[in-house]
Amino acid sequence: MRKPIPEGAPVVVKVGSSSLAAAAGGIDAGAVDAVVQLVSDCFSAGHPTVLVTSGAVAAGMPALRLARRPADLAGLQVAAAVGQGKLMERYSAGLSERGRVAGQVLLTRDVLGNRDQYLNARAALERMLGLGIVPVVNENDTVAVEELRLGDNDRLAAMVSHLVSAGLLLILTDTEGLFTSDPRLASGRLLETVTFDDPVLDQLSGAGPLGSGGVAGKVAAARMAAWSAVPTLIVSAKAPDLLPRVLAGEDIGTWVDPRPQKLAARKLWIAFGLASAGTVVVDGGAVAALVERARSLLPVGVMEVRGSFPEGAAVDIVSPDSALVAKGLVALDSASLQSLAGQRGNREAVHRDDLVVLV
Repeated sequence: MRKPIPEGAPVVVKVGSSSLAAAAGGIDAGAVDAVVQLVSDCFSAGHPTVLVTSGAVAAGMPALRLARRPADLAGLQVAAAVGQGKLMERYSAGLSERGRVAGQVLLTRDVLGNRDQYLNARAALERMLGLGIVPVVNENDTVAVEELRLGDNDRLAAMVSHLVSAGLLLILTDTEGLFTSDPRLASGRLLETVTFDDPVLDQLSGAGPLGSGGVAGKVAAARMAAWSAVPTLIVSAKAPDLLPRVLAGEDIGTWVDPRPQKLAARKLWIAFGLASAGTVVVDGGAVAALVERARSLLPVGVMEVRGSFPEGAAVDIVSPDSALVAKGLVALDSASLQSLAGQRGNREAVHRDDLVVLV
């Protein structure tokens, strides 16, 4: 199922803190250099590349004389503020040595949740790639509060793959890929190729399609990218001759095959750019209407409304057993929707043009 990257298609490379951190603390200069070389080689191979990087906190710890990662939000934000510049300096210097220019892009959930800012971010990234500039993307940890965080940089990388219509999401990690169980155990087997909807991924993530953190974050990112028809390769950052092997379609790491067709850009934004403001529980008939007949959600199918939200907010739509079915923009505020729940009528709760089925 592995397919070559379409000619000229952008690549999104994501590297985590564990792949960049030095054993003695701070950032490993050799690891940064390897990532820079990979990104430069991608450009040389005709694939404009966005680098989504973690590591700001780790980069800031030595300057602050910290022996361990801060446990409080303010401490993390200070370390990120100090480290972000130091990390960017390393990337800029390494890319400059290879004749390339780096540009820093810091994003938060509220930026991506605003349609105009989302489109502006997309335009900026596309312009940078067109000019041969390497966008170096990170979440703006210095100012992001918990409710505005995307959750992890795997998820952010998947969002960026939507924005730039990537041909591949390449997630660099500290293991060979995804395993059926803990790779330190003899029973752990490398998953070489899986489809985005393979049940084995549910077992790995333990948190459904929108989980976050560790393996769950990588599974969630691969599934998010799949909605843009973007394949994901999860592979060791230390794999030798990585790019030639990737371009040759070699069986390296874990390849997650995506959906054959991508969602429309606006529906991608609804599904993944917007934070959900509440939850609407619907009955079995409504689930069938949404999934099988591509209908709008009507109040008659609503069983329960959870949370308080205004008209136009994004909400999760779940089945009676709380399984995520869809996400959409509500045409009624939460109080009005609750008052109409279970009643027949002509008003729509969520129009099908504002609804994304996620099963």
